[in-house]
Amino acid sequence: MRFIRDIYSEARAAKRPVVSLEFFPTKTEEGERNLFEKTIPALCQLNPDYCSVTYGAGGSTRDKTLMIVDRIQRDHKLPTMAHLTCVNATKDEIAKVLEQARAFGIKNILALRGDPPPGTGDFKKTPGGFEFSYQLVKFIREFGGFSIGTAGFPEGHIACQDGKQIDWDRLKAKIDCGADFVLTQLFFNNNDFFGFRNYLERLGVTVPIVPGILAIQSAAQIKKFTALCGARIPEKLMVKLDELGADDEAVSEFGIQYATSQCEELLRAGVPGLHFYTLNKSGPTTKILKNLRLA
Repeated sequence: MRFIRDIYSEARAAKRPVVSLEFFPTKTEEGERNLFEKTIPALCQLNPDYCSVTYGAGGSTRDKTLMIVDRIQRDHKLPTMAHLTCVNATKDEIAKVLEQARAFGIKNILALRGDPPPGTGDFKKTPGGFEFSYQLVKFIREFGGFSIGTAGFPEGHIACQDGKQIDWDRLKAKIDCGADFVLTQLFFNNNDFFGFRNYLERLGVTVPIVPGILAIQSAAQIKKFTALCGARIPEKLMVKLDELGADDEAVSEFGIQYATSQCEELLRAGVPGLHFYTLNKSGPTTKILKNLRLA
């Protein structure tokens, strides 16, 4: 399996964008069947460059994440990245996860601080573990054998009370600890991404900074998502969502159009790739990539 850092390097030389997809571990057997038998095969037909699999809050899907990554790589020969967080894990436990990933032939890790389980309050460092994601990045780099991605927040991390530029300074420090590329949180105003990217470039960041794209599928759902992660819904977009209301079919079609327009502008601005939050569905991402002629 290839290192993702090499995928971005080769795509840059070829002057083409990298297309990547994100999935999450399912909670039911039916969801798992749909993911493996329908969603992933359908999206793999579009020839993405790689995909990633998330890590449940509090490390609740640790083993399942690695199993899904392993199965995608074996069944589809597609480089797949495992998410890894600091939550509820000591350094020794994280080392064991990395050893297991290495045994599976997993070569790519997205290093995150992570979110605590719902209802448990703010993030708290596990005794013997890590408090900040830069420490996890450094640990994985010293462990060796992985290409490391990390998360960036164009509007600033919701937990950073010191302002978004302080959050971006911390991201620069995290990159200096060994991150090979940055995947951003979802956003709906491209100017937020451009300001974020320009600031990091002025700091001397040269690794790929990749926008994370989510096609809105439900007005209620996206309002919940953004409230949890701190992303902003621009006023004009909110007006349109309120106008469409609970008509999820209409919202989804509008979301595909909106995401397509976002991606078109981002591609014109020279982004190294597009990372799609699929929500374990193939339809919206498929339509967007076909609109962009990237399928």
